[in-house]
Amino acid sequence: MLHTAPERVTKELLDELKSIIPFDPEHMPREIELIEALQRRYRQLPQVVCFDTAFHRSMPRVATQLPIPRRYAAKGVQRYGFHGLSYTFLMLELARLADPAAAQGRVILAHLGSGASLAAVRDGRCIDTSMGFTPAAGLVMGTRSGDLDPGLMGYLALTDSMNAMQFQALVNHESGLLGISETSADVRDLLAREPDDPRAAEALALFCYQAKKWIGSFAAVLGGVDTLVFAGGIGENAAPVRKRICEGLNFLGIEIDDDANRRHAPCISTGTGSSVTVRVIRTDEESVIAALSIPLLGFEST
Repeated sequence: MLHTAPERVTKELLDELKSIIPFDPEHMPREIELIEALQRRYRQLPQVVCFDTAFHRSMPRVATQLPIPRRYAAKGVQRYGFHGLSYTFLMLELARLADPAAAQGRVILAHLGSGASLAAVRDGRCIDTSMGFTPAAGLVMGTRSGDLDPGLMGYLALTDSMNAMQFQALVNHESGLLGISETSADVRDLLAREPDDPRAAEALALFCYQAKKWIGSFAAVLGGVDTLVFAGGIGENAAPVRKRICEGLNFLGIEIDDDANRRHAPCISTGTGSSVTVRVIRTDEESVIAALSIPLLGFEST
């Protein structure tokens, strides 16, 4: 995430920045180009870079290693994780709500939007997350595939003469909910189409199934769950999706109140049957960026 002084950005600069943005498989090269474009125009303009990966720096080595030759790890090839600014806000909000799991407990954070990921947090520190070296990994998303068999790239290279850039475009922009439904990457559209379109129903079922699996795997890593948080456009607004993800997780102590869930209440777990607090929190990455940027820019927060 990049913070600059917006009043200094001219129409000409915006046009230049738009020409940089369209294809962004790994995020960082394009972000660096944005920084350099601003530096060329406004050499004295301060810029603050807020890394989405910073939240995950506490992950243990076993969670960051990729099972490929060690020489690549020396070049920085590892699991990094993303959505860290959102997760930072969610943990701060849990602390504000006096949820004891924020400081000492087992928390699963589910940032579910067009880009979707989950994070496992114990005693306030991230210990695992679903995204990896790039944001294309982990849970199926709007247009991103999520985790795939690595042999698929070789197969498509042989059968479809697909090159690396075409594969990047496929897994980042043509897959996920869009690829399965063949109509839309938007969960709102898919929920509306679901009764009459089996492809939309399959896309939603796959998303909920995979989210449920990630929650189960993180519960194993954490040794149980105290708090589950839904955030992001889907997590905050799609009550049917939250319900389907939580169905069958009562063995973990997760039970939601249907009425509270329909109302998008801040707490949707049952008062008696659920030993896990299930929350819906509207995330605010921009406020985290502002809080990180203000002291570095020499301003005082109010």
